[in-house]
Amino acid sequence: MTAPPLRPEFWTLPLSRLTSAEWEALCDGCGKCCLNKLEDEETGEVHFTNVACRLLDAESCRCTQYRTRKTFVPECVVLTKGGIDKVAYWLPQTCAYKLRAEDRPLEPWHPLISGDPESVHAAGQSVRGWTVSEFTVHEDDWEDHIIEDL
Repeated sequence: MTAPPLRPEFWTLPLSRLTSAEWEALCDGCGKCCLNKLEDEETGEVHFTNVACRLLDAESCRCTQYRTRKTFVPECVVLTKGGIDKVAYWLPQTCAYKLRAEDRPLEPWHPLISGDPESVHAAGQSVRGWTVSEFTVHEDDWEDHIIEDL
């Protein structure tokens, strides 16, 4: 059985009206959500690092075990329509889910806008080429890998 086709310009609809397939298609494939983050306990400020989750494919910027990721990384945050507001502070500023939750348009380089899945990488908006694996950096040293907020 094939999934129903995606509606034209579904990304302009409120998140609550998206089908499961549309929800998944909204991801721009940047991989920024797969970067390990540090949260300041006093201020709540979130700092991104260049240390990528062990499941991130550094070339495609996609999860290698997407459907079963919680089995391997129990702390992985699963974005849901009803829970996006609770984790929006943790998402990068360019995240399509965050933008749409705030009723803002997608970026021009988003593949749904450009029609090209490589446009996110060509625009320098993905993590392709500048991450290190969490296997190579001890968690105590993540502070040394903080990058400017995304």
